[in-house]
Amino acid sequence: MKNIASCLTAALVALAFAGSESAAIAQTVDGPKVNWRLGAWGKPREVTRGFEKVKEYVEKKTGGKFSITIGFESFGGPKELLDLVKIHSLQSSMFCASYHPDKTPANTALDLPFLPLTNPQIELKVHETFYNHPYIKKELGEWNAFAFLPTVLPQYEFVGRGKPPTTIEGFKGLRVRALGGMGDAMKKLGAIPTSVPATEVYTALERGTVDAVSFPATYSHAAYRTYEIGDWYTSNMAFGTVGCPIIMAVDAYDKLPAQYKKLLEEAKPLAVKAMLDAYAAADKKNIPLFKKSGLQFITYTDAELARFRKIAAQPVWEEWVKTNKAKGVPAQELLDLILETAKAKS
Repeated sequence: MKNIASCLTAALVALAFAGSESAAIAQTVDGPKVNWRLGAWGKPREVTRGFEKVKEYVEKKTGGKFSITIGFESFGGPKELLDLVKIHSLQSSMFCASYHPDKTPANTALDLPFLPLTNPQIELKVHETFYNHPYIKKELGEWNAFAFLPTVLPQYEFVGRGKPPTTIEGFKGLRVRALGGMGDAMKKLGAIPTSVPATEVYTALERGTVDAVSFPATYSHAAYRTYEIGDWYTSNMAFGTVGCPIIMAVDAYDKLPAQYKKLLEEAKPLAVKAMLDAYAAADKKNIPLFKKSGLQFITYTDAELARFRKIAAQPVWEEWVKTNKAKGVPAQELLDLILETAKAKS
């Protein structure tokens, strides 16, 4: 009986130790209870893996004391979330300047077409440098916000219906979903751009409100199911991307204890890796899926791509600089920063 009692006691001590050890691992950082609300549009998908990883990391490291509630399509639409950060309704959010360019015009520099962001590492460095510029900090600061995590979106490609645009001339007259400077580029090519929110794209393409839609390839086309109703896909146009960082409310961030801020910084590289891994996995799955669905893949020649850039790159950049300089934005300085940072990183 003594031996049995001793064994039971030892077992209970071992279980108690294991439990306390697990608790120590789960809650490696102590602090107050904090719950943040993060606004997001669409459904969970590859681009959201980044801030989902941030949520997972800080909650695990604090044993749930610092928690983040992600509101997929529940806290507000793409054009409303910045306002909700400003009025303290949200502590963090997805943000794309191209959805409301008049609110943050300087931030639209990253939406210009054919910027030399030729790989994710260059894009990440450019975005980090850009968001650290004093004017960009000031502009977002007016909305009680700062850019926390670049989302390093893949280059945009089109899925469309009807006759495929196998040359530049094929875009003439097409109604296309193209954001920011990419929309300006499509005007140069004779298309008619519109900035349909991502959540409305499927219906717009299905009903013929637009003839083609551009999205980060390939994951976003799969997420919004454009391949199901499209006839063709531009496989190598790579005509741009957009600046859509995860923003945080300045006041909410300032109230965090130092140990929670440290956790957020630690989560950044994990978040970027999660996104890039998800994009690569999506391409591996989606390209065969697109082909199986019957999409005609359009591959442009180098000569045709050079024509695209000649007509719709530098001229659009120059017009952006002129327009925004008149608004008091250091536009040429910001464009030069992007180009010089990309060149130094390449």
